[in-house]
Amino acid sequence: MRTAYRVETVRAAEAELMARLPDGALMQRAAAGLAAACRALLPRVYGSRVVLLVGSGDNGGDALYAGARLLRRGAGVTAVLLGSRAHEGGLAALRAAGGRVADDPYEALAVADLVLDGITGIGGRGGLRPEAVPVARAARGSDAVVVAVDLPSGVDADTGEVAGEALRADATVTFGAYKPGLLVDPAREYAGALRLVDIGLDAVLPSVPDLEALQHEDVARLLPVPTPESDKYRRGVVGIVAGSARYPGAAVLAVEGALRGGAGAVRYVGPGPVGDAVIAAHPETLVHAGPPAKAGRVQAWVVGPGLGDGPGVADVLGSDVPVLVDADGLRDLAPEAVKARTAPTVLTPHAGEAAALLGASREEVEAGRLAAVRELAGRYGATVLLKGSTTLVCGAGGAGPVRANPTGTSWLATAGSGDVLSGLAGSLLAAGLAPLDAASVAAYLHGLAARRATTAPAPITARDVARTLPAAWHDVTTS
Repeated sequence: MRTAYRVETVRAAEAELMARLPDGALMQRAAAGLAAACRALLPRVYGSRVVLLVGSGDNGGDALYAGARLLRRGAGVTAVLLGSRAHEGGLAALRAAGGRVADDPYEALAVADLVLDGITGIGGRGGLRPEAVPVARAARGSDAVVVAVDLPSGVDADTGEVAGEALRADATVTFGAYKPGLLVDPAREYAGALRLVDIGLDAVLPSVPDLEALQHEDVARLLPVPTPESDKYRRGVVGIVAGSARYPGAAVLAVEGALRGGAGAVRYVGPGPVGDAVIAAHPETLVHAGPPAKAGRVQAWVVGPGLGDGPGVADVLGSDVPVLVDADGLRDLAPEAVKARTAPTVLTPHAGEAAALLGASREEVEAGRLAAVRELAGRYGATVLLKGSTTLVCGAGGAGPVRANPTGTSWLATAGSGDVLSGLAGSLLAAGLAPLDAASVAAYLHGLAARRATTAPAPITARDVARTLPAAWHDVTTS
């Protein structure tokens, strides 16, 4: 599992480790890893032209020491000093190795093969300072590969927010631990490819991170697998309350997502014509006209996709099994109704729905996804899956690590994909996964299926995603 820690935690760990090491050893470890990453990004080091954008913090020192190492490999290295001061040891090392300080930063950038962004470090807030903006723009407008030192300058390490101008990197080399902002949009878009350099922090970092991201082996371990003694009821039955005369397809897609999710059976509850559409598409579905309480035993409910003003939300919330609420089910949802439940609840809003639940604007939610998902989980006492360019999952109450989904793709921004996700997550709930695991595993498989369905940069449909879920499942369990 990939884990990320807030700035305060990383700095405390660094201080503890530095107390055990010779002076400057930690920065040298970082610089060595940074230089190695740069060498891998250059077609050849000897004769290449490297420009260092150097701020006054330790990130500037990392860049300077890395530049000195590249000089010893035959690169030409020029530093552009942008802070009120430069790291003395790093600047001395650069000059001793034959590097120089630019008189004209734009002339140096115009011919650069690689630019190291060491303008601001993990403590930076509020975007780039005005004097750094034109230089950052020139770096991004050049033909050079831009490599961020620890974090792209101008983004918030803890929240992923970008409040002002930031320098978009092709790659980010981060030290000791990932920072939450590297895994959460909008900052994630600025980071490019990520590389983590081990500087020895693992021994002193807390065991519980602030943010985490599942990987294939984590998902494979969590996926429900039938045993020789399994039958369809032991594997779990998920109930789906979805669809309406206006949106019958939402029910079909939610059911299809559920059928691919590992539960033994799916019960659809809804109006006759929609039930007919479900049966026509998926004859294995158990269909009932309702109400949900009379439909038969289930281990989890999914309510809301395409429901419109139809009934069923209150009935499902009154049950004693896990419930996933999506789409129309979220409209006018009261925190008290969720907190009063004795069984777990999962909410799956997109940014607009989250904004309505929080009484905020969509823009506020999208700019501060981590804060929004934690606040929703705390306010409703529910596990919350916040859909978006970075899908985030937070456990009930808002405590513990938030999970960032690493498998999403922009092609998922298509009608009905959220219905598939809801059915898939509900099926995993019915199969016995804990709410946090069910939601994050569903998001992972959903994104992976979309990537697999997109064999070329071309549009896909929600149904393409659903039909590719078995292939995504296979990829995870056989890798």
